[in-house]
Amino acid sequence: MANIPTKTRAVVIGGGVSGCSVAYHLAKAGWEVVLLERKRLTSGTTWHAAGLIGQLRANQNMTRLAKYSAELYYQLEAETGVATGMKRVGSMTVALTEARMEEIQRQATIAKIFGVEVHRITPDEVKALYPHLNIEGVVGGVHLPNDGQCDPANITMALAKGARMAGAKLFENVKVVKVTEGPAPGGARRVTGVDYEGPEGPGHIDADVVVNCGGMWGRDLAAQNGVTVPLHAAEHFYLVTEPVQGLGDMPVLRVVDECAYYKSDAGKMMLGAFEPKAKPWGMGGIREDFEFDTLPEDWDHFMPILEMAMNRMPMFQTTGIHTFFNGPESFTPDDRYYLGPAPELGGYWVAAGYNSIGIISSGGAGMALARWITEGEPPFDLWDVDIRRAQPFQKNRKYLKERVSETLGLLYADHYPYRQVETSRGVRRTPLHEHLKAKGAVFGEVAGWERVNWFANAGQEREYRYSWGRQNWFDNQKAEHMAVRTGVGLFDMTSFGKIRVEGRDACAFLNRVCSAQMDVEPGKIVYTMFLNERGGVEADLTVTRLSERSYLLVVPGATLQRNLAWLRDHVAEDFAVITDVTAGEAVLCVMGPKARDLMQAVSPNDFSNAAHPFGTAKEIEIGYGIARAHRVTYVGELGWEIYPSADQAAHVFEVLAEAGEAHGLKLCGLHALDSCRIEKAYRHWGHDITDEDHVVEAGLGFAVSKKKPAFIGREAVLRTQEAGLARRLVQFRLKAPEPLLFHNEAVVRDGKIVGPVTSANYGHFLGGAIGMGYVPCAGETEAEMLASTYEIEVAGVRHAAEASLMPMYDPKSERVKG
Repeated sequence: MANIPTKTRAVVIGGGVSGCSVAYHLAKAGWEVVLLERKRLTSGTTWHAAGLIGQLRANQNMTRLAKYSAELYYQLEAETGVATGMKRVGSMTVALTEARMEEIQRQATIAKIFGVEVHRITPDEVKALYPHLNIEGVVGGVHLPNDGQCDPANITMALAKGARMAGAKLFENVKVVKVTEGPAPGGARRVTGVDYEGPEGPGHIDADVVVNCGGMWGRDLAAQNGVTVPLHAAEHFYLVTEPVQGLGDMPVLRVVDECAYYKSDAGKMMLGAFEPKAKPWGMGGIREDFEFDTLPEDWDHFMPILEMAMNRMPMFQTTGIHTFFNGPESFTPDDRYYLGPAPELGGYWVAAGYNSIGIISSGGAGMALARWITEGEPPFDLWDVDIRRAQPFQKNRKYLKERVSETLGLLYADHYPYRQVETSRGVRRTPLHEHLKAKGAVFGEVAGWERVNWFANAGQEREYRYSWGRQNWFDNQKAEHMAVRTGVGLFDMTSFGKIRVEGRDACAFLNRVCSAQMDVEPGKIVYTMFLNERGGVEADLTVTRLSERSYLLVVPGATLQRNLAWLRDHVAEDFAVITDVTAGEAVLCVMGPKARDLMQAVSPNDFSNAAHPFGTAKEIEIGYGIARAHRVTYVGELGWEIYPSADQAAHVFEVLAEAGEAHGLKLCGLHALDSCRIEKAYRHWGHDITDEDHVVEAGLGFAVSKKKPAFIGREAVLRTQEAGLARRLVQFRLKAPEPLLFHNEAVVRDGKIVGPVTSANYGHFLGGAIGMGYVPCAGETEAEMLASTYEIEVAGVRHAAEASLMPMYDPKSERVKG
C-alpha cells in the first residue's frame, strides 16, 4: 500500500458509490482528496444494489441530479476503461388501480416539465413491451425509454479509477476511528482531520474538510462529534431466478401496487420488494468484520410478495430460484437522503442515507456536494435533501428503528397528497396538545412536531381517507377557512422556530444578514429575508426588535436548524449571541375580522389601529397572564400572534376559548392556514421561494432595503433590478371549481409548458383551486404577461386558469389593516 498522506484538503470517509462519486468530483475540481474505506470498496451496501437507473424523481432538482447521474455513468466507461454494465433498456411503471394511475399520470406531467421523455401506455402496450407480464387488472402505465440499469460495483470502480486519474488517493482497509476538531474563529468548532487505523497501525491526516459517506455506519460516526445524521439500516430483499430460455433485455418494471420491481439481467429475472412493514437491522451496532455480508433468509417475510409475483409474472411458477438475497440498506425518517454541511461542526459534510436509490442519486449528489464545497454554495436548491432539515432528536435509535420500518414501504405506497406518517409519533407536542385533541384535532407531523391539520366534527372519524380528489376533511377545511374570512379563528402555531439574537452587535449583525432594515424602534416587527450572494432566498422570516440589544426571529419549524446554521456561519467577529428559544414560548394565532373583538374581550389593553398598529409587538395582559401580542398575519386578515411563556399557554388558550364562544371562535388547523395564505399569494419557503429563487423575481423586493449600504445579496438585487426580470412568480386560479391542485402540476402558457406549480391549495373564498408558479418574462411588460392564455395541466388534462401578479384576495391588504 502506498503511504497515506499526513495532510490533504479533503478526506472522504467510505468507499461505496457515494464516497467514490464525491472523491471523483472533488478531484476533478482540482482538490487534493484522500478516500478511506474501512474494508474494500463497495463492501457495505453498494455491491448488492439492484442498479436501477430511473431519472424521474419527485421534483425538478432531484430529477436534475438523477439525470446527471445517468449521463455520467453512460460516459464513464469511455473515460476510465472500466465496464459499467450500463444498458438503456427503459423503465415502466404499471398501475393496478385508478388512484395509482392518477399518481403516475401526474408523474408523467412532472417528467414533461423536467425534460424527461415519457409515454403513457395502455394495458395492451404494456403487454407489448413486457410479454411475460400478466396484465390482468392493469389499468395502464408510463414508459420512460431512456432509463436503464447498471452494475453498481463496476460503476463504483469506474468512479474510483476516475478519481485516481484526477489525482485522488484511495485507500482500502483503513478505518476512520475519529474525526478530529478544534476551535475556529468566533468560538465555533471546526474539523481538523481524521484519526485512522490502517494495516500499518494508527495515523492522522490533517484536513480542511471531512465528508461522511459512511452509509449505515454514518450515524454512529457522526454522533462522535455531536453531528446529527438520522438513518438506520433495514433488511432489503430480492431473489434471482435460474436462467430463463429466451429472456432478453426488457425494461425495468415496477408493479408498485404489489410492492415489487423486476429486472432482467444475464438471462435471469430479478424480483425485488419494498414491503409495507420492513425489518430494521443493526440496532445493537454492526460487527467489526462486516464486509460483503448477507443477512439470513426470511421466506415468511418475503412470501406475500412472491405469491403476488407468481401471478403477475407466471415464469416464477415454473422457474427455479438461483439466489434469495437479503442485505442491509440505510433509510431515513422521510425517505430523502442527506447532503450538505453539518450545522453542528464547521467543515463536516455528509452524503449518506440513500433509501435504496443510492446508485441513481450518487452521481449527481457527488457533483452537487463537490460544487457546494469548492464554490461555497450549492449549484441549485437542494433543500429536499439538505442535512440541515434533520432535527437533533432524530438520531434517537428507538425513533429511527420504528420509523424506518414504515419508510422503506412508503417508497412504493400510494403517494397521496397530505399522506401522514404513522410511526414514531408524539415526540414533540405543544402545551395545548391535549386541549386541542379533546376538541377534535387531527394531527400531522413536521420536524417531529404534532401540529393540528384539521378539526373533526362531533361524531366524525379522526382519520385521513386519502384520495386524489376531495379528501374526507375538505369540508372541515372549508368551514375553518370561511371562519377566518368572516369571523375569527384560532391556530396553534407553537411549532414556529424562535431564535433570540442578543448582544452589543445584534443590530449590526442582523442588518448584514437580513434584507430589510433592522435598526428600528423596539416593538417593531420587520418582514425580511436572508439572501445569498445570488439574491436567492435562504430564509423567510419576521424579526421583532425586543430591546436595544435583543431581537426575536420567527421562522418555520422545519427550517429552524438551517436558519440557526446560517446565522452561526455568518456571525463572524460580531458580538452577538444566537439562542434557540423555540420551546420557551407558545404561539396562538387569533385571526379574522372579529379578532379585535375577541382580543378586547380577554385583555384590558387597547388593540385599536392607533394603539396597536400592524407590524408591532406589545406586551399585553391576557386572563391572569402576560404575553406579547404581535400584529402580523399569514392568512391575510386582521389578527394577532400571541406569545405566552410555555407554562402559561394552557391558561391563555382556556381564556380565549371561553370568551370565544360569544364571538363565534372556530379552532383551525394547518390545512385552513395554507388555503388562506395561498389566496393571499403569501409565499411558502421551500416551495415558492428557495435559495435558487431571486428575491425580486419572487415579488418580494419590498422586503429589501436598498438604502442600507451593505448586506448579503445586495449587489445581486441591484443587478437584477437594473437588468430586468427573467421570470416572475404568478398566482393562478382554475376557472372550473372542481379540479384540485397540490403542487408540481404544469403551468402552460399559450399552449407551452413553462414550469411547475410551486405550491397550491383550494381557495374556498375565491371558489377554485389556487396555485403559484414562475413564468418567463424577459423583456415583457405586466400587461403582455397577463395577455397570454394560461392553463394548468393536471395528470395529462389541461384546465383553463386565470393569472394575476397581484394577490387575488384583498390585493390592497385593506383587511389586514383592519
